[in-house]
Amino acid sequence: MEPCEKIDLLKIELLKVPLTIAAPENMEDIVYSLLAKGKGADIVLLSVWDLLRARRSGEYRSFVRNAALVVPISRSIVKGAKFLKLPQPVRYMPFDFIINLLTILEKREQPIYLLGGKPPVLTKTEKNIRETFPRLRIIGRYPGYFKKQNESTIITMIRKSTPSLLLAGEGLHGREKWLARNSAALNPGLRLWCSDIFEVFSEHRKRPSRWAFNAGLEWVGYCFQKPARIFRIFPYFYYNILLLADRLSKKEQPEL
Repeated sequence: MEPCEKIDLLKIELLKVPLTIAAPENMEDIVYSLLAKGKGADIVLLSVWDLLRARRSGEYRSFVRNAALVVPISRSIVKGAKFLKLPQPVRYMPFDFIINLLTILEKREQPIYLLGGKPPVLTKTEKNIRETFPRLRIIGRYPGYFKKQNESTIITMIRKSTPSLLLAGEGLHGREKWLARNSAALNPGLRLWCSDIFEVFSEHRKRPSRWAFNAGLEWVGYCFQKPARIFRIFPYFYYNILLLADRLSKKEQPEL
């Protein structure tokens, strides 16, 4: 591992949920600083719905709190931090963040492992990643929706292959919490779970347009894919109530 500049990550808490302020120009140093520690480092791409889940779910809350990087992907999170007069976190589009991460790892020909997705999707994903990042070493892949009795074998394969990044998608028991549950058995390295990343890489699903993402309207497209998601508007209202209550409570605190 080549030496890298030590980065002291700035972290804030929004509604008692941690967020990392990770500027794009520092991302390469951040990545290799985490890898140099020789420990498992989870990266969480946090939406506003995930933030609310981290407030109520003990297991998911622990996963987010123990993560090395918690990167906001929802415009509402950035606006919430601004409303509470906190330092501004940097928001990333999930696909762009992962592309940037793979670009950084390719520079030093780092190994990655792909886990999740259906077999045809995963095969096409591997092909497209190899073509786009020819110096990146894909040292293993395994589709999701595997049987529970195969889990220990899969974990052993990942650990022995020692990837710098375990990129995971749909098909894991417990979704992203699978990484936390098996953290001690997995190898040191970066771990990132993104629900539809393999579908996007394999061109089975389109990612939101740049305009929609910048406007905070990427959820509209998801509602067409899964109409039940329209009901997430109610948690969004709850989120705004929490922000208002937090701001009012701070105003009421006496000055020392």
